[in-house]
Amino acid sequence: MVQPSTSAYLLGGLLGLFLLVPVQMTQTPASMCNPLKTLNESLSHRRRYMKHNFPINYSIRVHHNEIFKVSSIGKMKLLVEGLDELVLQRLWFQVNQGVLKKIIRVLPERHPSRPYTAQLESRFRDLEGVFVHSHPAEVFQQELPETIQDTWDHLTEEPDRVPPSSWRYASPKTLLDNLSHTMHCLFRECFASTEEQQDYCGVSRRRKRRKKDLKLKS
Repeated sequence: MVQPSTSAYLLGGLLGLFLLVPVQMTQTPASMCNPLKTLNESLSHRRRYMKHNFPINYSIRVHHNEIFKVSSIGKMKLLVEGLDELVLQRLWFQVNQGVLKKIIRVLPERHPSRPYTAQLESRFRDLEGVFVHSHPAEVFQQELPETIQDTWDHLTEEPDRVPPSSWRYASPKTLLDNLSHTMHCLFRECFASTEEQQDYCGVSRRRKRRKKDLKLKS
């Protein structure tokens, strides 16, 4: 029986280390899973509060970059080679912070969906706090890739400086659907209890969802 050489052991160890590094870099910190699941539980009621309590075809004005879908994540990964998922997670917080504020802003004090949306926004802020404390401060001081920085800058522009062509209209439910779907994609380790959830970023998952939507419409 041939015994493996010492160099073979070393080579195997190095290969194993290289295979592990990307997983460790992109893995969601365990401390984030509970607040993510709490937010997810709130989002599970979005149909009731964001559709049934609004007029048919009701929509609000948002920046086109705030329509942040799973396909948006795929496009950014194609545009920026080797894009760190942590950068996308930072952008996800920035986008949806603005989205939730805009939804609350259009709700009168006595609107039946206002307490729900306020709770959702509070849980989102709690999650953001855990996210910040789960990473070294240097992470948030790193320069962003140019494409991501441009998106970030557009999101933080004063509304009166945003050109009319950059505004879009979307229903509150659609915006929260996007928040939910992208959350499952970018923080998938915390929702990896089923094969379907693990593949939320995958093309096959999006195709299944489109087929399901078409069946519901027909």
